[in-house]
Amino acid sequence: MTSSIDPVELAKALIACPSTTPARGDVFDVLAAALSANGFEIHRWVMGEAPDGPTENMVAIRGQGAPHFGFAGHLDVVPPGDGWGSDPFNPLVEDGVLTGRGANDMKSAIAAFAAAAASMPQDKGTLSFLITGDEEGYATYGTPRIIDWLSERNIRPDMILIGEPTSVDLLGDTIKIGRRGSVNLWIDVPGTQGHVAYPHRADNPMPKLARVIAALDALHLDNGTDAFPPSNLEFTAVSTPTQASNVIPASATAQLNIRFNNLQRGEHLVKLVEEIAEREAPGSTVRARISGEAFLTPPGELYDVVVTAIRDEMGIEPELSTSGGTSDGRFLIQLCPVVDFGLPNATMHKVGEHARVEDIQALSRIYGRVLKKVFG
Repeated sequence: MTSSIDPVELAKALIACPSTTPARGDVFDVLAAALSANGFEIHRWVMGEAPDGPTENMVAIRGQGAPHFGFAGHLDVVPPGDGWGSDPFNPLVEDGVLTGRGANDMKSAIAAFAAAAASMPQDKGTLSFLITGDEEGYATYGTPRIIDWLSERNIRPDMILIGEPTSVDLLGDTIKIGRRGSVNLWIDVPGTQGHVAYPHRADNPMPKLARVIAALDALHLDNGTDAFPPSNLEFTAVSTPTQASNVIPASATAQLNIRFNNLQRGEHLVKLVEEIAEREAPGSTVRARISGEAFLTPPGELYDVVVTAIRDEMGIEPELSTSGGTSDGRFLIQLCPVVDFGLPNATMHKVGEHARVEDIQALSRIYGRVLKKVFG
């Protein structure tokens, strides 16, 4: 027995539950109710403490045996920010557009897949939803813990589709078949505070940090590959403990991010930055947080079913891309082949985030075609 789902109405219900990362509670209640009404066995748990938690995760499973197709996504959203024309957690449909935080990234995609699953009788195989409340944050208690849960029970999908908004100009024009890795670093250079008129009594860390920045900025990491653009290093902030114009600071810090392809590894890039920092500013320290390694899903059945579903519904041939930011595919790739596909992404994380109602409905139909191709 199944219960039909209107993807737009479910998306509105999810948006109406504020779920700034890390998320838990009401937003999971809404999705669990929709899925349990369609034969899914629901497993939910909350774990972790602030600042990276508490986080809720959910695994919903229907059916048994092969093939096992997994859909992955996140119910947490970034903070709404100021400047909205309406309440970001009061979903508004106007002129064929759904507006609200999460409409684009990625509550509408989760709703679209739930509607597709509800519309399809499933006589064989296993269908699962792998849903986290911490993708927009550090994912400490998010998708990696879902993988732990699956591994403990010897559950392993054959392929996973992530509903991140990947399309660019038109729904279906882009599928992400891999993602670059990302590492955030902070370089701390020590000094001795003093009056600018008496520099001999101080030790200014700023020139030393400037040398580190110049050396790192001159780095050429690689030329990219057929699947990935060149790795790039970007400085995002420079700070000192005091902003006074007549004080030499006691320390100086530079913050940077490296987005890297599969020619690099996060730990090797951290070591490279450490070596350059020590050479240019002896005594400096480097702190690092690797968000994920680069990955690439090789061609295979998952490519074929998603590309064919888009072609049949939209009449276009999608580009297979690795551009853009990271996704939880960086974790899920250890289980099976993974691709990301979802709505046009122009408004993700923006004030006034929105998605076209027509696109949400078409996305649900594409997801339905994927399920039909997988389960027959």
